[in-house]
Amino acid sequence: MKRRRIKLRRASRRDASAFFLSLIVLLTAGGIVAGALLVNYDPIQEALESDQVINTLFIFEGEPQDGVIKPLCAFLLMYYPATKRAAVFNIPGQVGLILRGINRVDRIDSIYDPENIDVYKNEIASFIGDEIDYLIVYDLNTLEKMVDLLEGVELFIPTPVEMYDSTPPVLFASGLCRLDGKKSCSYLTYKLPHEDDDATNLRRQRFFYAFIKRLGEQNRALKQKSVAKVYHRLMKATMSERERERLFDEYSNINMDRVSIQSVAGTIREVSGQTLLLPSYNGNLIKEVIRRTLVSLTSPIEGQFSDRVYTIEVLNGTTTNGLAGRTAELLRGFGYDVVSIGNTDIAYDNTLIIDLLGYQVAAQNLGSIIRCSAIQVRTVDFEADGAEDIDNMTQYKSDFILIIGRDFNGRYVAGG
Repeated sequence: MKRRRIKLRRASRRDASAFFLSLIVLLTAGGIVAGALLVNYDPIQEALESDQVINTLFIFEGEPQDGVIKPLCAFLLMYYPATKRAAVFNIPGQVGLILRGINRVDRIDSIYDPENIDVYKNEIASFIGDEIDYLIVYDLNTLEKMVDLLEGVELFIPTPVEMYDSTPPVLFASGLCRLDGKKSCSYLTYKLPHEDDDATNLRRQRFFYAFIKRLGEQNRALKQKSVAKVYHRLMKATMSERERERLFDEYSNINMDRVSIQSVAGTIREVSGQTLLLPSYNGNLIKEVIRRTLVSLTSPIEGQFSDRVYTIEVLNGTTTNGLAGRTAELLRGFGYDVVSIGNTDIAYDNTLIIDLLGYQVAAQNLGSIIRCSAIQVRTVDFEADGAEDIDNMTQYKSDFILIIGRDFNGRYVAGG
């Protein structure tokens, strides 16, 4: 009986050993399979197959101030692979929000921490009402090297800049210029006397556009092994090197001539001793802009006018001072190019959109932003009307004319 119990114990031990051995083999095999799947996992390919917009936040860090590093500028690049369309949103650091982490109104860049950038990224994602898939960060040192690796960036400088009292002096000629790394950093960081934030932001937007365009142009060269080793080390990114290459392969397909660069619309206010840009309509406007942009990026391209930035002339047909200017800012937030503002000679009771382009879909999209259904089409057939009438068409300097009537409350047409 005693021998039998001993045999049973030994058998039980052998069974237990066999069980644990089998478990180890299964776990090891599972780990190998999971590792193989992880190695082969391609989130960019998943985005392509799932037909979704890819959002990437680019951050250019400034020089440390009192040991604190803040973003010099931040841009959200939204790209839809199926149509090769993209849109860019400038997120200025002085945007004022009720920040969740500190539960008070402050600059959005006040929570920026180079060691924990996800907090900043998540705050921007909450602000725009959409997820951010990727994050790419350059400081001025790595940006300088990156631009030199790209053999410079090309951009148009409208007026010459001469600042001899700065160290080093800031000198830029007007016209189309190619900037090397050092010049690029100077272009991003200089500030003219009495220059307002809008002018500074516009200049940085020009640089970002030129930078993204150059990345696309040099994409093939950047993938050469000798270059790629340097290239990947110059950015801090929440993705693998392979993902980075796949992402920039896609970005090289962007039609840069059709990219609109938009900024956060709002009002400048002094809050607790700080100058803040308070987003229009408590931040709801930017979320609507993002939603409309998503629709625009993912809509099929139809017609000769569908894939372009539309121009608008805004005329105030009321006695409310400044209404045309405020409406222009509203429309710029939606990506329209407002070429002029002014006043009408007579008063208008009802708001009216004049469609000079003859593209019904675009006119209706414009009307939906302000809930205006009154649209008049006034197009000219140049071939039919002849050269004499073409000369008279110089007055038509925009795709649409928006005439603001008394029924417009600054955001919507009453009853629209």
